[in-house]
Amino acid sequence: MIVNGKNIDYKEGITVENLLDKLDLNMDKVVVEVNLNIISKENYSDILLNKEDKIEIISFVGGG
Repeated sequence: MIVNGKNIDYKEGITVENLLDKLDLNMDKVVVEVNLNIISKENYSDILLNKEDKIEIISFVGGG
């Protein structure tokens, strides 16, 4: 699968939530897009990913 433009080799069938855990990202502070579709946070544990998927993860960063 391609995550933020990089080829990443993860086991097929992991969920969006599993991917965020593996990348050590807080799911409350990101937006995830899979194949040009924004995924609702409540669906992160239901959406299964496969090796052809293109995933974009955008993190929110606070500052001043």
